Amino acid sequence: MAGSPQKGVIPLQITKDLSIMEVLQAYPQVRPVFIRHGMGCLECMGAIAETIASGARIHGLNLEELLQDLNAAIKKQEQE
Repeated sequence: MAGSPQKGVIPLQITKDLSIMEVLQAYPQVRPVFIRHGMGCLECMGAIAETIASGARIHGLNLEELLQDLNAAIKKQEQE
């Protein structure tokens, strides 16, 4: 099924310690969430190893709001 997490990649909840790239690979539907929050350079070298927490800090974002929006996006996909 398209948009389903890849086996063994990440849990069914996005957490602050996951790398941005892991999340994008497992849940491509969250790309617009990152962009909406001002994290548009998702193919840059930093996204490969950068965690969501460090990305939020570097971009001056509210980590909890970002995580809520990311998790809402994957839950919405699960319900469709």
